[in-house]
Amino acid sequence: MIPDLDLSLLKTFAAIVDEGGLTAAGKVVGRTQPAVSHQLRRLERLVGHKLLVVGRRNPTLTHDGEILLQYARSMLRLNEEARARISAPGIEGRVIFGVPDLYASLLPDILRSYGLAYPRVEVELRFTRSVHLYAALKRKEVDLALVTRLPNHDGGRVVGQQPLVWVSSVRSHPETLDPLPLALLPIGAISRNIAIEELEKFGRPWRIVSVSDSITGLYAAVVAGLAVAVLPECAVVAGMRMLRTSDRVPMLRAVDVLIHHRAGPISPAAANFAEFIAQRLDAPPEPRPRRAPARRARS
Repeated sequence: MIPDLDLSLLKTFAAIVDEGGLTAAGKVVGRTQPAVSHQLRRLERLVGHKLLVVGRRNPTLTHDGEILLQYARSMLRLNEEARARISAPGIEGRVIFGVPDLYASLLPDILRSYGLAYPRVEVELRFTRSVHLYAALKRKEVDLALVTRLPNHDGGRVVGQQPLVWVSSVRSHPETLDPLPLALLPIGAISRNIAIEELEKFGRPWRIVSVSDSITGLYAAVVAGLAVAVLPECAVVAGMRMLRTSDRVPMLRAVDVLIHHRAGPISPAAANFAEFIAQRLDAPPEPRPRRAPARRARS
């Protein structure tokens, strides 16, 4: 059985992976490059396995490194939650938080963790499209909102990007029809604008067969095989398959996701919740690193 893992070593290990090298990781953890290298060797001795192959290019995770990195991220996240909870135990109140239902899948882990860390903060969720949330923020009907960046709307803090993807039913192939049948959000939705703009440039005929103000309607049209739709990648569910350019659909750009708060001062609870969400969504994605090549046995 290996000894207890040192969080400072795990933090350095994760920083090396996220930043792509020892020197860059040192800037994050406040250590010199030799000190970062020393910490990595200490961690490898502690666990008894090689974790990273460090060369001139980005470090490459070994199989054991991939396994440990998942646990390291969880342990570091729990540590931050515990520190936040203890350092701000008096935070309480009510936060009205608006979210497009397209991004609902991003919330469960965040809400669970926040509820554990700040049990005296009540979070009320309001689901509607980004264009309506911008208006609700202006009218001070919501404290915070997670929104898609829209033209002619300034402010907010970028907390990530969501790739837009074409989706169809797993049981039928409406993407083979001409003109291409579409299920879209109403006029003004950024995904609708991008889909039509890219199809026009691509030269693919299209027609709208279904319009829905919510993701539920889009899901129904797609899974039923009536049409294809454009969704953020996080909103793809069972019963759908993502299309490729070989399906004669154009590539789509990603959209910025922002956290906004209403004009004027907001409550300590709202400010705390906004920072919690921003840190979670702005965290580096789970890496898909290359494994170190297996060493050939010498004959």
